[in-house]
Amino acid sequence: LGGRRPHMEQCQSEPKKYDPTFKGPIYNRGCTDIVCCILFIICILGYVAVGILAWSQGDPRKVIYPTDSRGQFCGQAGTPLETKPLLFYFNIMKCASPMVLLEFQCPTTQMCVEKCPDKFMTLLKAYTNKEDFKYYKNFCKEGLEGLTVTQILSSGLCPAMLTPSKPFTRRCFPALGQKKGGEITVGNNSKFDDGEGNIRDAKDLVAGVKNATVVIEARQVAMKIFEDYTQSWYWILIGLVIAMLISLLFIVLLRFLAGIMVWVMIVMVILVIGYGIFHCSMEYVSLKSEAGSNVTLKDLGFQTDFSVYLHIRQTWLAFIIILAIVEVVIILLLIFLRNRILIAIALIKEASRAIGYVMSALFYPLFTFALLSIVIAYWAVTAVFLSTSNQPIYKVFNETACDHSRKICEPANFSTSSMKAECPDSKCLFAFYGGETVYHKYLIGLQFYNVFLFFWCANFVTALGQMTLAGAFASYYWALVKPDDMPAFPIFSSLGRSLRYHTGSLAFGSLILSIIQIIRVLLEYIDHKLQGTQNKCTKFLLCCLKCCFWCLEKFIKFINRNAYIMVAIYGKNFCTSAKDAFFLLMRNMIRVAVLDKVTDFLLFLGKLLIVGLVGIFAFFFFSGRVKAFENTAPNLHYYWVPILTVVVGSYLIAHGFFSVYAMCVDTLFLCFCEDLERNDGSLARPYYMSASLHDILSENKAVEETEEPTQSSPHQPDDQHVQLKQ
Repeated sequence: LGGRRPHMEQCQSEPKKYDPTFKGPIYNRGCTDIVCCILFIICILGYVAVGILAWSQGDPRKVIYPTDSRGQFCGQAGTPLETKPLLFYFNIMKCASPMVLLEFQCPTTQMCVEKCPDKFMTLLKAYTNKEDFKYYKNFCKEGLEGLTVTQILSSGLCPAMLTPSKPFTRRCFPALGQKKGGEITVGNNSKFDDGEGNIRDAKDLVAGVKNATVVIEARQVAMKIFEDYTQSWYWILIGLVIAMLISLLFIVLLRFLAGIMVWVMIVMVILVIGYGIFHCSMEYVSLKSEAGSNVTLKDLGFQTDFSVYLHIRQTWLAFIIILAIVEVVIILLLIFLRNRILIAIALIKEASRAIGYVMSALFYPLFTFALLSIVIAYWAVTAVFLSTSNQPIYKVFNETACDHSRKICEPANFSTSSMKAECPDSKCLFAFYGGETVYHKYLIGLQFYNVFLFFWCANFVTALGQMTLAGAFASYYWALVKPDDMPAFPIFSSLGRSLRYHTGSLAFGSLILSIIQIIRVLLEYIDHKLQGTQNKCTKFLLCCLKCCFWCLEKFIKFINRNAYIMVAIYGKNFCTSAKDAFFLLMRNMIRVAVLDKVTDFLLFLGKLLIVGLVGIFAFFFFSGRVKAFENTAPNLHYYWVPILTVVVGSYLIAHGFFSVYAMCVDTLFLCFCEDLERNDGSLARPYYMSASLHDILSENKAVEETEEPTQSSPHQPDDQHVQLKQ
């Protein structure tokens, strides 16, 4: 190599030309990726149009109130059915049809009633008794006068039988029970008359009730969760505030005591995980004598009450194994990366110095979080309105040949229509919720568009945050005299520059990522649809595709992140910036693998520590394990609901604060490599990096300890930078 330094060979294989006018982020720049910017604006306008259309067609009351076969809401105030809050099924056994699971609609007549039936009765027997028939009419349609039993049944005006039922989430379901021998009963009887002269077993009702309650059980759990939130929301907010204060305190301490705080963080993470293993072991031992604790998770199946799993020994054994594996992995990484951790700590110190000059960057994640909240709320509301846009569809059903069979009909005037005249035995019955208009035909496409625009907008907001922070920290790095050469408000300056000139580049990068994410969603959807019918070859192919697109998504996120940094500095279009960033990183692959990722690992431990501390506090508070909090903690259906909310919220808060550090480290890293390629540290071409940063990232720090250290290039200290500028 003729005495050429190794780091110069790597970083300067394609050296940048020295440019004395270059002083960081270019201010004289033009708009980039204009075509993609225009496309993004058009899609956003279309997204707004879809939302308006969905809000005009949808009806969220379908989620709250049960609807009868005519699409009317049971028990809704201000309607004729206000006094009839319960939904009654004419023949619950028809709900055993797979159609229930596919269309969430039971293919039997449903009507709103005041009370559920409380005794066995058939139409044939009730018709012969005036009092019984008066009671039976409460579960029939109007227009029974003068009709025989045969006419009533053929017209579908009454159910053939009534069974004792109980209200469950505003619906009448058979009052099923079980005798000691395991025999299924309904109303204390194991058999019943189905009204058609057949004696049926009570177990025949089980399949219909089970399918009819698939969605109902989920809704019941959702209501209990909602009640838990209403009881504990203020405690959840307190937990999230505590997480924010701990995160902020941690960041401030990192600014002044980076080395000490990192090692304290590492030790505390190990201790917290160790305490978790100890606590799980104690729970595992304490359940040894408890009856039923040896049931396996497989035998237990899915339970809506998650607290049931905490009474199973196998659950705690799984926790012990998972925590032990995490503990061992962290300890091994710390042992093998101990020398690199020292370098990463120094890099975090330099990032802390940069954040000290751009303190507003710590609060920028709040702006990103607010924008993401708007995107998520708009997507969720639009999805609910789209899913409730369906209308009740009625079709002609008949037992004999008829030209109008399965055609759409109107039940209000069907008796006087030509269809009824041509097919006397036909009936106009509710078929499903849907629609035959153009809007309803393309409803699934609108849902797909809603999901795709959600991904695109969410990725755009994230990209905007990355580019804004990158521009702010790049202005710090390329300032010869800090903070004199920095903008007065680096964050606002970078944000305005990004939105004014690079909306197209942000849209381009987020569009690529969104396409990959929507493909992953489609693969999951196909895998779900083919479950039970796919062969091993199909399963293997889908598994490979999902794995490949997962890896591709991670790679695109990495490329996009560094491309946004280059766009923030040079103002070039997305493709050019992505290419420059990629080859710059390839020329510094050792530094990327050794330093950048070790720093990410340390920051991840910081997030893990904050989540662990807040999570442990939330567990002992909401579960009532500490006597001091027994009278303070709210009474909940599922105490894991606020715990999980606090844990997830704490991670998002910690991630928001530490993401600023991660972006700062990545920006300084790319700027450092650019600085090495542009300058040589001489008086004529001084480095913009500080002396400490040069010592951190110089090649003799990045190579293995067994290699002979190389002589670093000369470096001009900061005071000499001042002299050069003067």
